[in-house]
Amino acid sequence: MKGLVIGVGGFVGGYLIKELSENGWEVFATCLENKKIDGECTAYSLNIMEKADISAVLAEVKPDVIFHLAAQSSVALSWKNPQLTAEVNVIGAINLFEAVREYGGKVRIVVVGSGEEYGYIAENACPLKETEPLHPGNIYASTKVCQEMTAEIYARAYGMDIVMVRAFNHSGPKQDSIFVISDFCRQTAEIEAGKKAPVISVGNLSAKRDFTDVRDIVRGYRLLAEKGRSGEIYNIGRGKAVEIQHILEKILSFSTAEITVKKDMKRMRAADIPLIEPDVTKIYRDTGWKAEIPLERTIEDTLEYWRKRS
Repeated sequence: MKGLVIGVGGFVGGYLIKELSENGWEVFATCLENKKIDGECTAYSLNIMEKADISAVLAEVKPDVIFHLAAQSSVALSWKNPQLTAEVNVIGAINLFEAVREYGGKVRIVVVGSGEEYGYIAENACPLKETEPLHPGNIYASTKVCQEMTAEIYARAYGMDIVMVRAFNHSGPKQDSIFVISDFCRQTAEIEAGKKAPVISVGNLSAKRDFTDVRDIVRGYRLLAEKGRSGEIYNIGRGKAVEIQHILEKILSFSTAEITVKKDMKRMRAADIPLIEPDVTKIYRDTGWKAEIPLERTIEDTLEYWRKRS
């Protein structure tokens, strides 16, 4: 099986390359020219804003499956630069769909979206089923909704083989510290190394979120490529939300340092949804996938990653 991973320069790309390679896939991957690819594969430099370049890669690789990871995935940056976010997440996806349509070969596309698409959910809506109405609450989420809707249109109008995924929070070693588990682990490691005062800055600790290890997530992407139903949308996540407070307590329990917790108003969001938790019945039913790596291991591995860099 030939897999082409579009956009491997981010956090998930290297893990997906490893997952595919270890399961017998022949792996090809693309990223922007100034990005580094983490993993063994045949690599191409590609900007998805250039449809002709996508077509050239397709013609050379002739993939069985395309995993579309390329995105502007920062919520904060989406507010600062909505045009860039829309261009990459929407126009970039359309360029890919058009290139595949014109290519004409039998190709499955796994389009990776986000749990952020659900946005402002109704009270008592959790666990969120794939049929829950979408009310995106930020620019990034709105572009992911548009990407998904466009994928559905291409699947219906042209009979293209597209599987869509709404991925909830995932974490692990190598993740950027703008994300909560990695952030708390980085701060803790820097405190242990004497590089930071023994105070950890936090935002809202009462929010409940669903966290899954990135290694489980990429296994889910592979299984959806192999077993997912064409034209369908799948949630992927642990299916059990935990308080951010619980995450913090676990991290601190793995450290011998005396650490004080301090709330930082700059880290607080104006409107934080109290609970976000997916229903993952559908992906389990169709592929057998479920999260297997305990949250404690994700935290320990992420903390060790930051310790080695502090």
